[in-house]
Amino acid sequence: MSQTRPKLARKSYKPDAEGPLDGVRVLDLSRLVAGNTLTQVLGDFGAEVIKVEPPAGDTLRDWQTAGVATNWKLYARNKKSLCLDLRKSEARELLLRLIPSTAILIESFRPDTLEEMGLGPEVLHQCNRALVIVRISGFGQTGPYRRRPGFGTLVEGMSGFASMNGFDDREPVLPPMYLADTIAGLYGVAGVMVALRVAEKNGTGQVIDLPLLDPLFSVLGPQAANYQLTCKIKPRTGSRSTNAAPRNAYRTSDGKWVCLSASTQKMTERLFRSIGRPEIIEDARYRSNANRVKHAAELDTIIGEFVACRTQAENVAFFEQADVTIGPIYDISQIVTDPHVLERQLIADYPDADMGTFPMHHVLPRLLGTPGSIRSAAPRLGAHNRVLLKELGIDDSAYAGLTAAGIACEGTETKEKTE
Repeated sequence: MSQTRPKLARKSYKPDAEGPLDGVRVLDLSRLVAGNTLTQVLGDFGAEVIKVEPPAGDTLRDWQTAGVATNWKLYARNKKSLCLDLRKSEARELLLRLIPSTAILIESFRPDTLEEMGLGPEVLHQCNRALVIVRISGFGQTGPYRRRPGFGTLVEGMSGFASMNGFDDREPVLPPMYLADTIAGLYGVAGVMVALRVAEKNGTGQVIDLPLLDPLFSVLGPQAANYQLTCKIKPRTGSRSTNAAPRNAYRTSDGKWVCLSASTQKMTERLFRSIGRPEIIEDARYRSNANRVKHAAELDTIIGEFVACRTQAENVAFFEQADVTIGPIYDISQIVTDPHVLERQLIADYPDADMGTFPMHHVLPRLLGTPGSIRSAAPRLGAHNRVLLKELGIDDSAYAGLTAAGIACEGTETKEKTE
């Protein structure tokens, strides 16, 4: 870990904190990011999230940086780990015994897998009529692609995102983060809240079909309508917009970057005046937004030459003084030192056995009346087997038999500090 990173606001885990979802039990059978994003948010707001992991653990445990499972530590906060080998009928029976006390079940197997395990929605709803079941997949529970592997990369390509992203003279660009997964996970939170409300009103649960493809396509805007109107495919335009100009990233004198967007007529006029070019306000090429979009390259040259004479900080200060919409393009080393980020505690340090402290993003969204909290670190594999199975009447002797048979398993990772 970098020795120069500033100290962030220090936080301790609050195991006794309660949230608005206190008393809601969630069984999370999913793997990777989409399901873990969904249940992280539920856990942050007080739900009891039980990660039902296979003997090898969630795949996120294997995604490591410098030997540390940073993805797992982030996405598995506020969760419990129950390690069961669901290939064994005895483990599936144990899972079914937990269903009556569960409000939400999340799974991300390929479609039909849950049914093949004898755990399909009809079976689960026989155990708990009000159960909300979220089925995460790449392409949905229906359709010709339903059985395809559901990795986010495939969806980021097929959705149209990659074809829009990047520069026209280069290859399409896939996102460098878990874009399809996290958007699906956040849509899943909304779906779960709606379904829980229905269950509260009439006692009936339901299935939420949550593919990665549909949510990502939905956030790309009116692409289908635009194509129907013009019969043209949206070109890759880098950081420019096809809707408004000027809008781009501009290099500063210290080799950094700023982003500028003047998306309204008044903002554009303010920009032109601030850089000492008021005469181009009446230039036919730049008088209207439609014309500015056509002549965006010329505008970028004018603005770029002005920006290039000043550092990133000088540009931000200058344009803010002129009330022009501009911002710095940060890398992570700059984000963690920004005074706004520090004051709002967007990132806070939590105690961690491997790193000393582990920086994590704040609980989102920020509810001022009933806020969420981080109550516990990501658990070691099977850390909560005994306490959860004890609810089912399984004593230490019976538990020893389950572990000997490989039905329940425990990992050997170092237990996290929870000071």
